Amino acid sequence: MRVTWTGADLTFRLDPDDEITGKASDEYPIKLATNSCSVGGVPGDAHPDLFALAAWTIVAPWTRRRVSFDRAISAELAEALHVGWGIDAGPVGAEQRGPGDRLAISYSGGADSVAAAAIYAEAPFVHFQRVPHRRVPNRWPHYRSDVLARLAERTGRELSVVTSDLEYTLAEPRPGYPEHHAVAAGALLLADQLDLGGVAFGYELGSRWLGGDRYVLRYTPDNPMWAPHGRWGRLFAAAGVHIVLPVGGVSEAVTMRLALNSDLRTYVRWCLRGTDGPCRACGKCLYKELIQAAIERRPLDTPMTARHRAAQSWLKKPPYGGQEMVEYGLARVPGIEHTLFAEVLDYFDATEESSAWLDHCYPKALDEIPAPWRAEAAAYMEAHVGLMTHDEVRRVETWGT
Repeated sequence: MRVTWTGADLTFRLDPDDEITGKASDEYPIKLATNSCSVGGVPGDAHPDLFALAAWTIVAPWTRRRVSFDRAISAELAEALHVGWGIDAGPVGAEQRGPGDRLAISYSGGADSVAAAAIYAEAPFVHFQRVPHRRVPNRWPHYRSDVLARLAERTGRELSVVTSDLEYTLAEPRPGYPEHHAVAAGALLLADQLDLGGVAFGYELGSRWLGGDRYVLRYTPDNPMWAPHGRWGRLFAAAGVHIVLPVGGVSEAVTMRLALNSDLRTYVRWCLRGTDGPCRACGKCLYKELIQAAIERRPLDTPMTARHRAAQSWLKKPPYGGQEMVEYGLARVPGIEHTLFAEVLDYFDATEESSAWLDHCYPKALDEIPAPWRAEAAAYMEAHVGLMTHDEVRRVETWGT
């Protein structure tokens, strides 16, 4: 793989050993659509390791043996790429970037992201906004990234909006991040300007520890994507920008509660389809409505039925991503047996007692937060959430067995 930055434009050329269809770090297959993209709203003089890491979040799935950057990188970054991926990276010759003093929030506007922002009330936001690609047709016109960007601007927080078409590098399964970490490409290129030593993501307990969504659906202490000792964690650290997961120890029920109780409540938006509010017709809207109804102890409010196509992923026989939160909702939503979720009640024996562990914080997640930002997160969790008991910790660590 040969990588070239021209200002904010990234071009990459595959070597004979590289593949058009590759796999992301969670083993999900993705197919390449185009070999160029751009990242706007960033300076042109970032440390070379930051340019290299931003590029790697995009090209990693298709690179097999080597990557050649257009500027020298540090030996430490090259070593992290070799240890993590078995990739020979170069040229080598730059001094390693030291970490900055500040933490930024990779801010999406969803409940998990807003909960992370509530913990670090003074942290600046970096918001990623998808824009059209100059060569690839937009097959997702319903995705309202402009709405999310406007909501981010209204929060009143220190904000940097990064515009990018990098999601169009994917042909299949649809436009999206080649690696989940590509959402931070802009934050990485802003790291020197903002004096960043860390980027906080809104990934929660299910994503970090329970192998949720596209992952392995079991307890994952060595999660290669988000564990600080995993290959991505080591690579970010080598570039002086640590991965920080402030809500990595709590469930989506907790992040939903924290977000809706925060001063950013008005700006919470997890649906990418609606304009004046959630579309109420997609699978994500249904899933989040189940969680919100559960924490508010009210009946489910959705126009969707069990016949709706978008509902099918939550109505099939388990296991599936987000399963712990479906159990949580089944145990708490009044009249759930009269809704479209009635069909899945037979798969679970969920009670409030059996799912109470999802109301507390897994302590090991706090231990993973880098020292400069750990105490603030720990104090917040102890004051607003509470730590898991020994038995609740065991529920996490035996998940999926």
